[in-house]
Amino acid sequence: MNRPDGRQIDQLRPISFVPNVAPHATGSVLVSFGDTRVICSATVEDDVPRWMRAQRVEGGWLTAEYSMLPYSTLDRKPRDISRGKIDGRSSEIQRLIGRALRAAIDLKKIGQRTVWIDCDVLQADGGTRTASITGGCVAAAIAFNKLMAEGKLKTFPMKQLVAAVSAGVYEGVPVLDLNYLEDKAASVDFNVVMTEASEFVEVQGSGEEAVFTSEQMTAMLELSKKGIADLISLQKAAILTADRAAPADLASLTAAFGKR
Repeated sequence: MNRPDGRQIDQLRPISFVPNVAPHATGSVLVSFGDTRVICSATVEDDVPRWMRAQRVEGGWLTAEYSMLPYSTLDRKPRDISRGKIDGRSSEIQRLIGRALRAAIDLKKIGQRTVWIDCDVLQADGGTRTASITGGCVAAAIAFNKLMAEGKLKTFPMKQLVAAVSAGVYEGVPVLDLNYLEDKAASVDFNVVMTEASEFVEVQGSGEEAVFTSEQMTAMLELSKKGIADLISLQKAAILTADRAAPADLASLTAAFGKR
């Protein structure tokens, strides 16, 4: 079995994080999983949702929005606003992002604040939801570091990092981090979210008009565990360097997109 881009079955695509791409956000990063590229930003507002005030819920809240820009796919994707409502896929993905990041954060420690995670897909080549979760976690950590430096938070509220990756059965073989060509042809598709302690947050998996064995499922989970460990190491490096990095300039963004 040969993968379209020549990778090994347990090999991630090239991963990169370019911090501070959205200077008006509290924290931001451009995350790249190969040719999938997503701008993830974290914006912190000094308010909480109405339902939290009504129920006198202690602490704050985190929520997410996800969108694919019209030019992110080969054929133009209409904006949700042009249809008058968000499509079902986008709604499901942004709820997944919110659940994944809330699992990693002690919401009581952020006070009466709301953290908005915005994930905008610039280019889609498979795995946009996993890239959004992985980048969204980095953006949130950058934002919390900024609030700590400003004296607005006393304790770092992130309990641990989370990351996500896809796995699937392609040409009968379990593989890690599917690109679009693999995802389109895969007989089984999994999305796995885990913490840096190798705990599962969420597993989404199904056969694409196919079935899979327990052995294949175990193989996909093991591939995902390895991939997420690698991703978390890269997340940590990106977070540590973000507070020393200037806002991303044209050269760094061009480098992130690679040579064309």
